[in-house]
Amino acid sequence: MNYRILIVSLLAMATLFSCKDKGPDTPEYPETKKVDTVDVYYGTEVPDPYRWLEDDQSEETKDWVQRQVKVTNKYLSEIPFRDRLKERLTEVWNYEKQGTPVRKGKYWFFMRNNGLQNQYVVYVKEGEDGEERVLLDPNKLSDDGTVALSDYAVSEDGTYMAYSISRGGSDWREIYVLDVATGEQLDDHLEWVKFSGISWMGEKGFVYSRYDAPAQGEELTNVNEFQQVYYHQIGDEQSQDELIYKDPVNALRNFTAEVDDDNKNIVLSGSESTSNNSFLIREWNSEEWAVADTSFENNTVYLGTVNGKYWVLTDFDAPRYRVMAINPENPAIDLWEEVVAEKGDVLNGVALSENYAVAHYMVDAESKLLVFDFFGKELYEIELPGRGSVGALRTTREDDELFYSFDSYNVPGQVIDFNLETRESDIIFEPEVDFDGDNYETRLVFIEAEDGAQVPLHIVHKKGIELDGNNPLMLYGYGGFNVVYSPGFDVRLIPWLENGGVYVNAHIRGGGEYGEDWHQGGTKLNKQRVFDDFILAAEKVIEMGYTNADKIAIRGGSNGGLLLGAVVNQRPELFQVSLPAVGVMDMLRYHKFTIGWAWAGDYGRSDESEEMFRYLYGYSPVHNIKSGVDYPATLVFTADHDDRVVPAHSFKYIATLQEKYKGENPVLIRIETKAGHGAGKPVSKQIEEVADMYAFTFYNMGLEPYNW
Repeated sequence: MNYRILIVSLLAMATLFSCKDKGPDTPEYPETKKVDTVDVYYGTEVPDPYRWLEDDQSEETKDWVQRQVKVTNKYLSEIPFRDRLKERLTEVWNYEKQGTPVRKGKYWFFMRNNGLQNQYVVYVKEGEDGEERVLLDPNKLSDDGTVALSDYAVSEDGTYMAYSISRGGSDWREIYVLDVATGEQLDDHLEWVKFSGISWMGEKGFVYSRYDAPAQGEELTNVNEFQQVYYHQIGDEQSQDELIYKDPVNALRNFTAEVDDDNKNIVLSGSESTSNNSFLIREWNSEEWAVADTSFENNTVYLGTVNGKYWVLTDFDAPRYRVMAINPENPAIDLWEEVVAEKGDVLNGVALSENYAVAHYMVDAESKLLVFDFFGKELYEIELPGRGSVGALRTTREDDELFYSFDSYNVPGQVIDFNLETRESDIIFEPEVDFDGDNYETRLVFIEAEDGAQVPLHIVHKKGIELDGNNPLMLYGYGGFNVVYSPGFDVRLIPWLENGGVYVNAHIRGGGEYGEDWHQGGTKLNKQRVFDDFILAAEKVIEMGYTNADKIAIRGGSNGGLLLGAVVNQRPELFQVSLPAVGVMDMLRYHKFTIGWAWAGDYGRSDESEEMFRYLYGYSPVHNIKSGVDYPATLVFTADHDDRVVPAHSFKYIATLQEKYKGENPVLIRIETKAGHGAGKPVSKQIEEVADMYAFTFYNMGLEPYNW
């Protein structure tokens, strides 16, 4: 061997691994008390030694949290390149972002962030060429950016804007009302709103959904039961709101009401889980509900009224969705009429203009737009800027102008104005980012599962990458609840990609990439397929020469956190770093907190049958951590105000991992304060979190970013 080459190679290796010599040591974990709590399921005793951590209000839990935070902060602070990652993230994050406009009456509404604002600001202008003014700046609602705008809805003529805010990341919402012309905030203030839309009835008021106030101290943990629909008239106290609907029998159902296009009827959707809903219709001044569908076997969404018929997007006898028309006078499901038939691609959404229907289809998780007339005839396809994702289709029923956003992994979000009549297209907003997307490429690869399913992977990296099996690779997955993470621009990926990292988005079963069949293929007693698909993805990227097991980091949040917890237990040797965020880690008790009961449609419940219990027990992350196993370096992410997946899941998971794992890889938990499940998190907190994630990942791969 040429000795000069050998010396250079050794020096290069020294550069790559020098960070291990000057960084943090394996941490000493806080001692976590164990209790003798044991549950019995169908004759099987299941210990739960960290049950006490479920009480996040106790002084004992708060003390444990502080001790964990101290250890994690010390470890992260000693990683030498952590600050450099934060600096670079701050640089690339600092670009103007803008949403698609919403038009109501004479006003145009849109959201914008100047770069590093913690929250997006709502602007308004009169007409396309009017002068912009700030209508609502959520950054002024708190000193630290932890009060976030969750939603807003404008009355049809643009007189009022009702908006909801979230405090500290909680799912609880408060609704306020603004006078659009003056910007004055009215006295209206609605509380204990959760999982609710805002739908205006004319200009006088709107319908929304809420719960009764929880007991003090249980706001973030109590089971959400008996959601009710109310009508609020502008100027009234909340106590005066009119009850529109309440189910006094079925506590575990959610209800969303929408006023139809003619301000005549209320459309009510009820749900027992995160998918499938009932569909009822009622005249505004009537007390009788006409039943369209109460089977809870279909997903049906009201799109608008066309020639007196309700157009709905539904998977009724169409797992990849179609458009059907309902006569509101006689809405029984057996009388529904097909307008746009099911295709091979998944119909993801439809926007109605004055004369056209714009259908958003998914093709292997990528977007396609087709235009139909009101007889269901396909007219033409809208040419998109490239392969990627369309978002926020916006139309009005007064004209044929369409606004939509487009992005892909290497194209930041654009806003496009398209005339459906003339077919002319114009990019009205295009951001300038400190990132040259032309230097990167995206591949769509299919891998074959054991049962023959073709699982798509989007693989992103620098052009000209060497397939030498030694590239750092981030594997992302979700796999649940019919959710699709389509290819889109994510500023958080830039430090990873520009440091030679490969990013892989695995479109595993449980999502909605190929309709309801793909979703159901990863639910309940099929859940192991989700884990198998993800493990297969890791094996295949190694086989293709992208990386090796010492260079794979895995990332996922919520249901994706469950995914990581399960696959790490099943194949710990396949991953070097695990980054589960706000994960569902205790599969035997998840339904006992907040809205957890609604996930049973995907998971099943430990108390529904012995078969279901044993299946859940067989993969539940908390219950399958073993002693004597070499687990990956693990950084768990959670937040103190997460009332979607309560932090007890992550607390119990990391306590168990720290108890049973005795190896050198760090197993830590990062607990954010004044934050929740993720929505509305201030930009400042996001930057710090992502910097910590990359610092932990690079360090535990033996790599130093911006230094090779």
